[in-house]
Amino acid sequence: MTLANHLIALLFSALVVIPSSTLVFAQTRVGPPTAIVYRDGQHDFDSLAGTWKGHTKYRAHPFAGSDTWIESDGTESFQKIWDGAMLELSAGASANGPVGMMLYTYNPQSHQWYVYFASRKDGKVGLPNVGEFTNGRGEFFVQDTLDGKSLLNRYVWSQIVSNSPHFEESWSSDGGLTWEPVRFVDLARVSDVTGNAHPTGK
Repeated sequence: MTLANHLIALLFSALVVIPSSTLVFAQTRVGPPTAIVYRDGQHDFDSLAGTWKGHTKYRAHPFAGSDTWIESDGTESFQKIWDGAMLELSAGASANGPVGMMLYTYNPQSHQWYVYFASRKDGKVGLPNVGEFTNGRGEFFVQDTLDGKSLLNRYVWSQIVSNSPHFEESWSSDGGLTWEPVRFVDLARVSDVTGNAHPTGK
Protein backbone atom coordinates (compact mmCIF):
# COMPACT_ATOMS: atom_id res chain seq x y z
CA MET A 1 0.00 0.00 0.00
CA THR A 2 1.30 3.38 -1.00
CA LEU A 3 1.59 6.23 1.46
CA ALA A 4 -1.32 8.03 -0.26
CA ASN A 5 -3.54 4.94 0.04
CA HIS A 6 -2.57 4.60 3.70
CA LEU A 7 -3.56 8.21 4.45
CA ILE A 8 -6.89 7.76 2.68
CA ALA A 9 -7.62 4.65 4.77
CA LEU A 10 -6.87 6.54 8.04
CA LEU A 11 -9.11 9.43 6.99
CA PHE A 12 -11.98 7.06 6.20
CA SER A 13 -11.58 5.36 9.60
CA ALA A 14 -11.76 8.74 11.36
CA LEU A 15 -14.98 9.63 9.52
CA VAL A 16 -16.52 6.36 10.73
CA VAL A 17 -15.38 6.71 14.37
CA ILE A 18 -16.42 10.35 14.91
CA PRO A 19 -20.16 9.83 14.26
CA SER A 20 -20.12 6.72 16.45
CA SER A 21 -18.54 8.64 19.32
CA THR A 22 -21.06 11.44 18.89
CA LEU A 23 -23.89 8.92 19.04
CA VAL A 24 -22.61 7.39 22.29
CA PHE A 25 -22.26 10.89 23.84
CA ALA A 26 -25.82 11.77 22.83
CA GLN A 27 -27.18 8.59 24.39
CA THR A 28 -25.43 9.19 27.75
CA ARG A 29 -26.12 12.93 28.07
CA VAL A 30 -27.76 13.74 31.45
CA GLY A 31 -31.09 15.59 31.33
CA PRO A 32 -32.02 18.70 33.33
CA PRO A 33 -31.93 18.30 37.14
CA THR A 34 -35.17 17.38 38.88
CA ALA A 35 -36.60 20.26 40.91
CA ILE A 36 -36.37 19.80 44.69
CA VAL A 37 -39.75 19.91 46.40
CA TYR A 38 -39.51 21.49 49.86
CA ARG A 39 -41.94 20.71 52.64
CA ASP A 40 -44.23 23.56 53.71
CA GLY A 41 -43.82 23.69 57.49
CA GLN A 42 -45.60 26.93 58.35
CA HIS A 43 -48.21 25.05 60.42
CA ASP A 44 -45.73 22.91 62.37
CA PHE A 45 -46.47 24.62 65.70
CA ASP A 46 -50.24 25.07 65.26
CA SER A 47 -50.98 22.05 67.45
CA LEU A 48 -49.46 23.84 70.47
CA ALA A 49 -52.02 26.67 70.47
CA GLY A 50 -53.69 26.82 73.88
CA THR A 51 -52.68 26.42 77.53
CA TRP A 52 -50.49 23.71 79.02
CA LYS A 53 -49.14 22.60 82.35
CA GLY A 54 -45.36 22.51 82.13
CA HIS A 55 -42.90 20.51 84.20
CA THR A 56 -39.37 21.90 83.76
CA LYS A 57 -35.99 20.49 84.77
CA TYR A 58 -32.87 22.70 84.67
CA ARG A 59 -29.32 21.41 85.05
CA ALA A 60 -27.88 23.50 87.89
CA HIS A 61 -24.23 23.48 86.72
CA PRO A 62 -23.69 22.68 83.00
CA PHE A 63 -20.25 21.36 81.96
CA ALA A 64 -19.23 21.01 85.62
CA GLY A 65 -19.61 17.25 85.93
CA SER A 66 -22.73 17.85 88.04
CA ASP A 67 -26.00 15.96 87.69
CA THR A 68 -27.97 18.25 90.01
CA TRP A 69 -31.29 19.34 88.53
CA ILE A 70 -33.78 22.03 89.58
CA GLU A 71 -37.41 21.14 88.92
CA SER A 72 -40.47 23.39 88.78
CA ASP A 73 -44.05 23.44 87.55
CA GLY A 74 -45.74 26.26 85.71
CA THR A 75 -47.96 27.23 82.81
CA GLU A 76 -47.13 27.52 79.12
CA SER A 77 -49.46 29.54 76.90
CA PHE A 78 -49.11 29.36 73.10
CA GLN A 79 -50.82 32.03 71.00
CA LYS A 80 -50.98 31.84 67.22
CA ILE A 81 -50.16 35.25 65.71
CA TRP A 82 -50.50 34.37 62.01
CA ASP A 83 -49.81 31.37 59.77
CA GLY A 84 -46.18 30.67 60.53
CA ALA A 85 -45.88 32.59 63.80
CA MET A 86 -46.45 31.51 67.42
CA LEU A 87 -45.85 33.25 70.75
CA GLU A 88 -45.10 31.17 73.86
CA LEU A 89 -45.41 32.74 77.32
CA SER A 90 -43.98 30.89 80.33
CA ALA A 91 -45.12 31.49 83.91
CA GLY A 92 -43.91 29.78 87.09
CA ALA A 93 -46.33 28.33 89.61
CA SER A 94 -46.18 31.44 91.80
CA ALA A 95 -44.99 33.98 89.22
CA ASN A 96 -46.83 37.26 88.68
CA GLY A 97 -47.25 36.97 84.95
CA PRO A 98 -44.87 35.55 82.29
CA VAL A 99 -41.24 35.06 83.29
CA GLY A 100 -40.06 34.41 79.75
CA MET A 101 -41.25 34.15 76.19
CA MET A 102 -40.34 32.41 72.95
CA LEU A 103 -41.32 33.68 69.51
CA TYR A 104 -41.52 31.21 66.61
CA THR A 105 -41.52 32.63 63.07
CA TYR A 106 -41.44 30.75 59.77
CA ASN A 107 -39.49 31.77 56.67
CA PRO A 108 -41.39 30.46 53.59
CA GLN A 109 -38.34 31.05 51.35
CA SER A 110 -35.88 28.94 53.36
CA HIS A 111 -38.61 26.63 54.79
CA GLN A 112 -37.06 27.07 58.24
CA TRP A 113 -38.20 28.27 61.64
CA TYR A 114 -36.57 31.02 63.71
CA VAL A 115 -36.99 30.57 67.48
CA TYR A 116 -36.28 33.65 69.62
CA PHE A 117 -36.05 33.64 73.43
CA ALA A 118 -36.38 36.54 75.86
CA SER A 119 -36.30 36.55 79.68
CA ARG A 120 -38.04 39.05 81.94
CA LYS A 121 -34.78 39.26 83.90
CA ASP A 122 -33.06 41.45 81.30
CA GLY A 123 -35.64 41.94 78.54
CA LYS A 124 -33.15 40.99 75.84
CA VAL A 125 -34.07 38.97 72.76
CA GLY A 126 -31.27 36.58 71.85
CA LEU A 127 -30.12 35.29 68.48
CA PRO A 128 -32.64 32.88 66.94
CA ASN A 129 -32.22 29.13 66.87
CA VAL A 130 -32.85 28.10 63.25
CA GLY A 131 -34.08 24.76 61.95
CA GLU A 132 -36.98 22.62 60.80
CA PHE A 133 -39.01 19.49 61.45
CA THR A 134 -38.14 16.11 59.97
CA ASN A 135 -40.32 13.07 60.67
CA GLY A 136 -42.02 14.81 63.59
CA ARG A 137 -38.79 15.98 65.26
CA GLY A 138 -37.77 19.63 65.15
CA GLU A 139 -34.13 20.66 65.66
CA PHE A 140 -33.06 24.31 65.89
CA PHE A 141 -29.45 25.53 66.26
CA VAL A 142 -27.51 28.71 67.02
CA GLN A 143 -23.92 29.60 67.89
CA ASP A 144 -24.27 31.41 71.22
CA THR A 145 -22.45 31.97 74.51
CA LEU A 146 -22.78 30.27 77.89
CA ASP A 147 -20.89 31.82 80.81
CA GLY A 148 -18.92 33.86 78.28
CA LYS A 149 -17.85 30.85 76.20
CA SER A 150 -18.94 30.43 72.58
CA LEU A 151 -20.87 27.16 72.23
CA LEU A 152 -23.42 25.55 69.93
CA ASN A 153 -26.97 25.60 71.30
CA ARG A 154 -29.78 23.26 70.23
CA TYR A 155 -33.54 23.19 70.83
CA VAL A 156 -35.46 19.98 70.12
CA TRP A 157 -39.24 19.57 69.92
CA SER A 158 -40.81 16.09 69.72
CA GLN A 159 -44.28 14.53 70.15
CA ILE A 160 -45.59 17.94 69.16
CA VAL A 161 -48.94 16.77 67.76
CA SER A 162 -49.77 14.75 70.90
CA ASN A 163 -51.21 15.83 74.26
CA SER A 164 -47.75 15.49 75.85
CA PRO A 165 -45.19 17.46 73.75
CA HIS A 166 -41.55 17.33 74.85
CA PHE A 167 -38.93 20.09 74.62
CA GLU A 168 -35.24 19.93 75.42
CA GLU A 169 -32.29 22.30 75.25
CA SER A 170 -28.64 21.24 74.99
CA TRP A 171 -25.20 22.82 74.55
CA SER A 172 -22.18 21.46 72.68
CA SER A 173 -18.54 22.44 73.16
CA ASP A 174 -17.26 20.28 70.28
CA GLY A 175 -19.30 21.51 67.32
CA GLY A 176 -22.20 19.13 67.82
CA LEU A 177 -20.33 15.83 68.30
CA THR A 178 -21.61 15.55 71.87
CA TRP A 179 -24.35 17.40 73.75
CA GLU A 180 -24.88 18.44 77.39
CA PRO A 181 -28.65 18.56 78.12
CA VAL A 182 -29.54 21.55 80.30
CA ARG A 183 -33.33 21.84 80.17
CA PHE A 184 -36.31 19.54 79.69
CA VAL A 185 -39.94 20.64 79.50
CA ASP A 186 -42.84 18.18 79.45
CA LEU A 187 -46.28 19.57 78.64
CA ALA A 188 -49.80 18.39 79.50
CA ARG A 189 -52.70 20.19 77.85
CA VAL A 190 -55.06 22.22 80.02
CA SER A 191 -57.20 23.84 77.30
CA ASP A 192 -57.18 24.28 73.55
CA VAL A 193 -57.06 27.51 71.59
CA THR A 194 -60.80 28.07 72.16
CA GLY A 195 -60.36 27.83 75.92
CA ASN A 196 -62.13 24.47 76.23
CA ALA A 197 -60.76 22.36 79.07
CA HIS A 198 -59.00 19.14 78.15
CA PRO A 199 -59.26 15.90 80.17
CA THR A 200 -55.46 15.49 80.41
CA GLY A 201 -55.27 18.86 82.17
CA LYS A 202 -57.22 17.64 85.23
